[in-house]
Amino acid sequence: MDSFKKHTGSVTPLYQINIDTDQIIPKQFLKRIERTGFGEFLFNDWRFDSAGKPIKDFILNNPKYKKSSILATGKNFGSGSSREHAAWALHDYGFKCILAPSFADIFYNNCFKIGLLPIQINEHQMEKIVVCSEKDPNYQLTIDLDCQTITENKSGEKILFEIDPFMKNCLINGLDEIGLTLQHREKIRKFEESR
Repeated sequence: MDSFKKHTGSVTPLYQINIDTDQIIPKQFLKRIERTGFGEFLFNDWRFDSAGKPIKDFILNNPKYKKSSILATGKNFGSGSSREHAAWALHDYGFKCILAPSFADIFYNNCFKIGLLPIQINEHQMEKIVVCSEKDPNYQLTIDLDCQTITENKSGEKILFEIDPFMKNCLINGLDEIGLTLQHREKIRKFEESR
């Protein structure tokens, strides 16, 4: 897993509440066993009509937001079923960070396992970011995980955020569950040899 320390990127505003995992990645695309290849199906039923043609007014079909790497969204993001594929699809599409007033617990934890940073900020802060990114598709934020800050690049205004210290350590050091286990490889090797 890649480490996450500091990231600067533009913001895609998708400010809706209760966006669930079925909307993030519909069930018909869950046949793969790899973590990759899901990005093209992200928000499929919102991005494409029944004939597979892009729906013009959906934000991800707007070329101005094509290179965005931060998603700004509404509360209770990632609710619904516990599928890991939702986090995989967002990450595979190119998002490095998701900002929301609140997240569903399982989705929130799934993000950390693949290096996708979910940050919870209050609704007032979220609305400001959404308005700025709607006005300017080049609106950028810098997320510094070590300092736990979100900085608006033009004004320099900072937002502090909270994060679990263990999750922060895993992201900064690029440690997923396998990586955490491999930190103890010498003890594991000695144990196996002694059996």
